[in-house]
Amino acid sequence: MQLNNVKEVDVADVLVVGAGPTGLTLACDLARRGVHALVVERADRLFPGSRGKGIQPRTMEVFDDLGVLDAIRAHGGPYPVGMIWQDGKRQGEHRMFDEVAPTEAVPYAGSWMVPQWRTQEILFARLRELGGGVAFGRELTGLTQDADGVTATFTTGAPVRARYAVAADGGRSTGRRLLGVDMTGETVDPNPALVADVRITGLDRDNLHVFPPADGEGFLVLWPLPGVEDFQLAASFEDPVSTPDLSLDGIRKLIATRTHLAPDAVTEVRWASDFRPRAAMADRFREGRMFLAGDAAHVHSPAGGQGLNTSVQDAYNLGWKLGAVLRGDAPDSLLDSYEEERLPVAAEMLGLSTRIHRGETRRGEATQQLGLGYRGCSLAVETRTGLPADALQAGDRAPDGTRGGVRLFDVFRGAHWTLVAVGTEVELPLLEGDLVRPIRVPAYEAYGSGVFLVRPDGYVGWAGDTAEGLTEYATRVRVLG
Repeated sequence: MQLNNVKEVDVADVLVVGAGPTGLTLACDLARRGVHALVVERADRLFPGSRGKGIQPRTMEVFDDLGVLDAIRAHGGPYPVGMIWQDGKRQGEHRMFDEVAPTEAVPYAGSWMVPQWRTQEILFARLRELGGGVAFGRELTGLTQDADGVTATFTTGAPVRARYAVAADGGRSTGRRLLGVDMTGETVDPNPALVADVRITGLDRDNLHVFPPADGEGFLVLWPLPGVEDFQLAASFEDPVSTPDLSLDGIRKLIATRTHLAPDAVTEVRWASDFRPRAAMADRFREGRMFLAGDAAHVHSPAGGQGLNTSVQDAYNLGWKLGAVLRGDAPDSLLDSYEEERLPVAAEMLGLSTRIHRGETRRGEATQQLGLGYRGCSLAVETRTGLPADALQAGDRAPDGTRGGVRLFDVFRGAHWTLVAVGTEVELPLLEGDLVRPIRVPAYEAYGSGVFLVRPDGYVGWAGDTAEGLTEYATRVRVLG
């Protein structure tokens, strides 16, 4: 292929394959850093279903930083109390998640429900505000790379030449297949399941409606989706060789068989899909100048509400690193930390989702993803000794809070690092350039006291009682600008 004629090839800094939550989050993060990311999507529109509807608190913090939280909150709502039905009568209540109150350090508590299609619309609108967009109807057919970049070909349109490429194209990722990266995993449940968006009458919208298994049939749940008239229908089947009927008649029969509602209570099927729950993870997340993110890297059971959230945070981890390398502020080796940090997190969340699906644990604090971090990884340098396990340390999520009239999340918001001196007057090194914003705040129990260098993705990179050693760290990761 002739690549020296620019007219024959589209050129971008980063090629992002897939316009789901992962790809759109990554594109937004790159766009605000001045990186030209080209997003390509094989479909002719954004995904139309509600599938990944649970937004966890840590993801709410990511969306706060990206400037979409107000829209996410406006178009979503808290998870309603579940109502358990039997023989057409209400038998009791079921809470999907533990109730958690917000705190100063954790301002967004509890899971927030937003249909996946709405989340994608919000991210797409933000991407357009930032000057980006999506090329729809571009199905990936080939990927090659050399020392300088990646070349991708498609069923339609010109090839694309980019310095890096990210496959964020779902569990059946074409990008992963073209890279030759295997997935290792297990079947979580051999029986099929169905998820659909339906219009239905005869049920209130104040509760989610749970119909437990009976007479050899699987469970059925109807969730009222916020901001629209739809319910999300989720159902399991006990026959491992059956194929769920996704037609209007098939779903009407399912509703009539498992609930007290008549078939014509289902007035419309807006979207439907069937699947077999599985847990699998790619053997590696980086192959030269190509990366795997989201479902292309790890596939979860939907039971734990972790798939979309883990995927968004993959993108958030990778975005600032690609931006730093492309800007020339960091060496390419910084990108090795993406797999180092995200692969163990994905493995942990896969295990959690599987245990929840099998009823071995409940949806508790771990599902909020606030406790996930990167302690012990190469970018986490903790210079203090003798700290208790629950003390804030390098690699941990940096808490929110307001001290001295300064709200920390307001200061963190953006593409920069933040140097935070908490309850100390020690001299800070002058980290020149526009990459680091220094602040001093009074002592705060969520931090204790000391010096903390907070990464662009809101995790503590370096921590110490004084600033000794900070310049060495900043030089190594090229924070100096």
